[in-house]
Amino acid sequence: MNSTKPSFDHIFMNLASDLAERSHCIKAHVGAVLVRDTRIISIGYNGPPSGTHNCDEEWPETGCPRDARGSCSLALHAEENAILYAVKNGAKLEGAVMYTTLSPCLPCARLIFSAGIKEVYFKNSYAEYKGLPSDEGVDFLTRFGVKAEKFIG
Repeated sequence: MNSTKPSFDHIFMNLASDLAERSHCIKAHVGAVLVRDTRIISIGYNGPPSGTHNCDEEWPETGCPRDARGSCSLALHAEENAILYAVKNGAKLEGAVMYTTLSPCLPCARLIFSAGIKEVYFKNSYAEYKGLPSDEGVDFLTRFGVKAEKFIG
């Protein structure tokens, strides 16, 4: 075996990182890739619903309006976009693996669990990004049997 070939894990995490650069969010760029049996079934990055607006163009100084918790009021998270696109196109998510550049928040973790995704690999910690004491989404997934761990590349 050629040891210079990148692993599929590296390829998928690199793709998630590249997708993050597509984000129009001025606060954070996050990408996600859903795979099954080393085949990509869906991709996503954070931002508003397709066809609505681009935050960095409409609100270049402040970003989109904030909700009561200080989060983007108009954006979908990368995980949500990847799951929604897969569902919209009839892809089977049961047993899929997700690669994401930021560990899932709690609402995304609930979607991941409900969709039947079995493993999640993340590059960076959502808790560290948001200044939270723990990664609630990772804790939730782990508690309910979904493997969720930091990607060590």
